[in-house]
Amino acid sequence: MGGERSRADEPMPLVRHLEELRRRLLYCLAAFVVSTAAGLFVAGPVLRFLQRQPAVRGYEWVALSPWEPIRIYVAVAFTVGLAVSLPFTLWQLWLFVRPGLRETERQAAVRYVPSAAVLFLAGLAFAYYVVFPMAFYFATEVSRSLDLKEMYGISQYVSFLIGIVVPTALLFELPVVVMFLTRIRLVTPRRLRRFRRYAYLALVVVATTVTPPDMISDVLVAVPLVLLYEFSVALSDRVYRRMVAEADGTEA
Repeated sequence: MGGERSRADEPMPLVRHLEELRRRLLYCLAAFVVSTAAGLFVAGPVLRFLQRQPAVRGYEWVALSPWEPIRIYVAVAFTVGLAVSLPFTLWQLWLFVRPGLRETERQAAVRYVPSAAVLFLAGLAFAYYVVFPMAFYFATEVSRSLDLKEMYGISQYVSFLIGIVVPTALLFELPVVVMFLTRIRLVTPRRLRRFRRYAYLALVVVATTVTPPDMISDVLVAVPLVLLYEFSVALSDRVYRRMVAEADGTEA
């Protein structure tokens, strides 16, 4: 009957639940291993692309140990494998948690996937072309002020780059996360506005941490993050109003 739940949606015993989790984890591990193996073939081009970052052109990269070229090659392949297998991993996570979600929560999760992908790519671009050059410029200026000869190991450079780009890209997921949490009634627009000052403080701390200690750089990074938070609040308010309207329509 139409009102009955499908067998896939029925609560599973704990043992079956753990078996299902184990099966999904094995699928994710297999996808990661295959993606990492494929990443070994593209690690070289990816590394050369990172070395051509506009802010670091003209620098010579050195290997500080005989094993460093191999280590960084494997690390890049590992990162590529993680990035390539991530969509499949998220899909497996979705299949695992889907039976425990209500229909409205399922629809919300699926609806926000394209937006999450676009925002993540926008965050990567912003971090790579705006935040990282400023952070690298500041680091090199400190070295020159101390009369230090600049000789950077390739491993340190890649770690420095990833340590800035990935967290910034994840911060750009804030609007999607807020919309989803609003949809499942974990946050409300009123609560987000109430904690606005603390959110601003946290975002400013993040901006000043990853940028040079000058006002212009801090503002260039802090303002987009603050606007991102306000955009998240506006989206949360829109989702919340729609939920209230749907509830009123159902009661009527």
